[in-house]
Amino acid sequence: MLRLPSIFLALCWHILSVTSAAVSQNSRTQCQFSGTHCPSGTILVSATDSRADYTTIQSAINSLPNDTSSHTILILSGTYKEQLNVTRPGPLTLLGQTNSPHDAAQNTVTITWAAANLDSTGQSVDNVYSSVLIVSPTLDASLTGSGTTGFAVPDDTPFGNKDFRAYNIDFTNTWAEYSDGPAHALSFSRANGGFYYCGFYSYQDTVYIGKLGNAYFYKSTLAGETDFLYGFGTAWIQSSDVLLRGCGGGITAWKGTNTTFENKYGVYIVDSTVKAANSSIAPDIKGSCALGRPWNSEHRSIFADSYEDGSIDASGYINWVISGVGRYEQGITLMAEYKTYGPGFNATGRRVGNVTTVLDKKGYAPYSEPKKVFQNQKGVFGDVSWIDWETVSA
Repeated sequence: MLRLPSIFLALCWHILSVTSAAVSQNSRTQCQFSGTHCPSGTILVSATDSRADYTTIQSAINSLPNDTSSHTILILSGTYKEQLNVTRPGPLTLLGQTNSPHDAAQNTVTITWAAANLDSTGQSVDNVYSSVLIVSPTLDASLTGSGTTGFAVPDDTPFGNKDFRAYNIDFTNTWAEYSDGPAHALSFSRANGGFYYCGFYSYQDTVYIGKLGNAYFYKSTLAGETDFLYGFGTAWIQSSDVLLRGCGGGITAWKGTNTTFENKYGVYIVDSTVKAANSSIAPDIKGSCALGRPWNSEHRSIFADSYEDGSIDASGYINWVISGVGRYEQGITLMAEYKTYGPGFNATGRRVGNVTTVLDKKGYAPYSEPKKVFQNQKGVFGDVSWIDWETVSA
């Protein structure tokens, strides 16, 4: 049973006997706002309130059994300086306390860490060690690796968390206020996870979705400068803000991997806004930011039904040229847009650049909803039960 935190003294805990994965949107938001209607067994974390069960989030995570049971952790307002590591397979929900559960700009829980990989080769130090939050069953499964293919994951590696959820939490890598090597806010591999009204802030390689990673972002903020959405897995970014803190490389830098089955690994930015992070930087980056560049020829990313401000390069995407050789490969690389609009879309510039594919309705149809792109470890499409559809539909 939860102990009553001092900030909720005027209220009573009303714990319901429900699992974290099944808790209704109304119960969740009441739990975040007032501490009532939380799932049974919810663990309370606070760095300052003596009534909390734990003072750090990681210690609360470590207290959970390594099994398939469902658990919820409620994090009270504050800044927590720690790296989080989730390896358990069972559903886990992290709730950030907030008075505005439908507005990421009003989040009051921030998790920070300051680290970067200044080697950047992936050979002596891996990018994963810079991460604020890591969700992966093993270290090997989480490694970015070197080169255009990364490291092979051992065949006996299990699939990790099947239903990870986070609400109203900001994950911020504070290493530097500019690109200074890979500095993850999130490393997410071999797992299914949804992030709702969350924030991810860094400059280089902010969000990494690794092999067999399935990540869904809803009404969240993803901010960076250089290749800040990258990986091998699949990310669907819905109704969110992609903020440009500068221009370097591209927004997206997907790798893509060969498998024994046809896949749709990539990043899909849908019904979202792509814009300068603030009015001060907007004039400096006008017309300079690329939508992406191919880490290898199997890069796949699509911006769909999204607004692009004047920061975007006229060509849209750009090629990635190493020693005079471009990684873009006609007919294999898919760097695309569908019904994007705003001052950042330049039809003539897209044609001249010759690497951006502007899709029509038929071309976009195979990627038009999450169930068409998210796959399990056997390549089967359609398992999206781990997405909180009640929150999305509301």
